[in-house]
Amino acid sequence: MLVPGLAPHDAVSNDARGMAGALRALGHEVALFAPHARGIDEAVLDPQTLHAWLHSREDVVIYHYCVGWDFALDLLRRTRARRIVRYHNITPPAFFEGWSPGYVNACAEGRAQLAAFAALGCELYLGDSPYNIEDFTSRGVAAERCVVLPPFHEIDELLALAPDARRIPRGGPLLLMVGRQSPNKGYLELIDALAATVADGLSAARLLLIGKLDPNLASYGAAVQARIAERGMQDHVVWLQDANGAELRAACEHAGMLVMLSRHEGFCVPLVEAMAIGTPVIALASSAMPSTLGTAGLLWPEDADAWLIAATIARVHADLDLRTTLRERGRQRYAEVFAPARLAAELARILREHGFA
Repeated sequence: MLVPGLAPHDAVSNDARGMAGALRALGHEVALFAPHARGIDEAVLDPQTLHAWLHSREDVVIYHYCVGWDFALDLLRRTRARRIVRYHNITPPAFFEGWSPGYVNACAEGRAQLAAFAALGCELYLGDSPYNIEDFTSRGVAAERCVVLPPFHEIDELLALAPDARRIPRGGPLLLMVGRQSPNKGYLELIDALAATVADGLSAARLLLIGKLDPNLASYGAAVQARIAERGMQDHVVWLQDANGAELRAACEHAGMLVMLSRHEGFCVPLVEAMAIGTPVIALASSAMPSTLGTAGLLWPEDADAWLIAATIARVHADLDLRTTLRERGRQRYAEVFAPARLAAELARILREHGFA
């Protein structure tokens, strides 16, 4: 299994390691290859040595595609082994224009390789979501070679933690957003929605932001802080950059709802975390979020304005029956679609039906 990098609590890393564990449980020998890894409690091998592991057409290379990487593209071109491209999506570069030239270039380079990976004719293209798969079917990959498998994750480990609420705000309706501060995540629009919520009658509403600020996106972080000040929301926003799992669980339990106004997600694990814990979800119907959320949350079109989001927040806050329904639907969707045993069984079925088992 080839991954651009491995780190704790990283969505791609969690998927790779969870998939490796599921494959081992099926009796397969699996090795992880990455050019850099930190905090990983199993062997991670140098990708330059991967060829020594590949001896026949019975071998399989699974590449986790989430950045541009010439090495991986060249390896998949040359190997005799069977190939699976596990695609996590790459944010369109336009989101970073005006914020980070480095991210504009990196995302453009990563997405530019989509056509090349599609042209390889790999045996299987495995997307996190139907939205991701469209990047390959739109480039000519046959539909029968494209399959959706939600990512493996650490949510059961999250559920096993004792919640730590010491830094979680109390009182008011508590709104939650989980995700790094990045232009595609909709933080500016979220601050506008919070201001509309406060102005529209929920004067005690507070917003808890859980997510790190990338130093390469410092200008965007400054814009978020400026928007908070411009809207007079300084006393309504709490930001935890370093929240641990116990605090994330407590945040989900204490929050009245998760509000996700992201414009681009290849899957969106925070939606699944919220569903598993029983946090009602309000989200935009953008990118992969409708297929991830299903009917377990409230979805609005991407052009929904701050006042519409605020009205929805007020409705969810006031309607106990609606909150109860959303909690029940979320927990049910997690159990039926995203639980690790379900993912492992689905992976086994996919491999069997496509001749890998």
